[in-house]
Amino acid sequence: MGVLTALAILAGLIVVHEAGHFFAATWQGIRVSGFSVGFGPVLLEKQRRGVQFALRAIPLGGFVSFPDDDEDSSIPKDDPDLLTNRPLHQRALVIAAGVLANLLLAWAVLLAQGALVGIPAGFSAIPGVLVSGVQQGQAAAASGLRSGDRILAVNGQDLGGGQSAVSQLVQLVKAAPEQTLTLKAERRGSSLQLSLTPADLGGVGRIGAQLQPSGQEVFRRPKGPGEVLRQANRQFGSLTRRTVDGFITLATHFGETASQVSGPVKIVEMGASLAKQGGSSLFLYTALISINLAVLNALPLPMLDGGQFLLLLIEGLRRKPLPERFQMAFMQSGFVLLVGLSLVLIVKDTSQLSAVQQLLSR
Repeated sequence: MGVLTALAILAGLIVVHEAGHFFAATWQGIRVSGFSVGFGPVLLEKQRRGVQFALRAIPLGGFVSFPDDDEDSSIPKDDPDLLTNRPLHQRALVIAAGVLANLLLAWAVLLAQGALVGIPAGFSAIPGVLVSGVQQGQAAAASGLRSGDRILAVNGQDLGGGQSAVSQLVQLVKAAPEQTLTLKAERRGSSLQLSLTPADLGGVGRIGAQLQPSGQEVFRRPKGPGEVLRQANRQFGSLTRRTVDGFITLATHFGETASQVSGPVKIVEMGASLAKQGGSSLFLYTALISINLAVLNALPLPMLDGGQFLLLLIEGLRRKPLPERFQMAFMQSGFVLLVGLSLVLIVKDTSQLSAVQQLLSR
């Protein structure tokens, strides 16, 4: 059920994004010819009021199509309700609406978390540090660590619990490049003894795994709607800043961070794990992925909303559209890049994903 829940959330976020484009267009009276989830061959479709609603075979996103792009369309090219014949500000709203829809959804999810789950009131820690996001080929995986393991002691020294335990373990790892650490860990109630040798990354130890406090967050009932609203605003601002900072770090230190980039398979694995935890984790997962989709689509790259917005901005500065052949080449190169990157990430994630196979077999 965890995998199905994660897939449902991802599909829902794609639908919300494309619905933003769709409703921004129809609200302004702009003609729309199609609303698709996925790319490639059509699996299911339904025609309604001249619009094709379709589920397609390649689940890497979605799109809203317009008669402007259909060479066989019977609608005259000078029809005032075609997207290309509308003023710049109306077209800009259609392009931006997908990003805005994902941001609004993330904020609404965080608002629902405060109302339904409650307001964070501390952390109920248990001894140890929880391991997640183990990267194949890195030191943590080589030692035998798996996602879900709990590290209790290093070299015979108990770590304690909470964030201080995480900080202590991180410092021990950083200070021990190419040195073997003896770990006492726990996996599903069974005790383990493992040897971990952090890799040397510029004189700093690195193990290729995410570490977090072991335990669970404690929630209390909100004092009123105002507190729920303030909490949602704080979380939304924090998640958005962290997401933007992450993309900036990826762009400016790509060589160091490329191995940490995850694709659809890894995202589903993370969502499946959080779905099993329940509580606030699934709310945060949904909000975070929605914000990531918004920021990713806002990048000025071909095939993304930001790339189309860039073309629109250039058109506004030139006071006329760019040549059609240039726009076509720009968008086609983006499609090849997007599909190629997605395939690479899927292969990379799948090759690392024993955890997903375990989840699917349950």
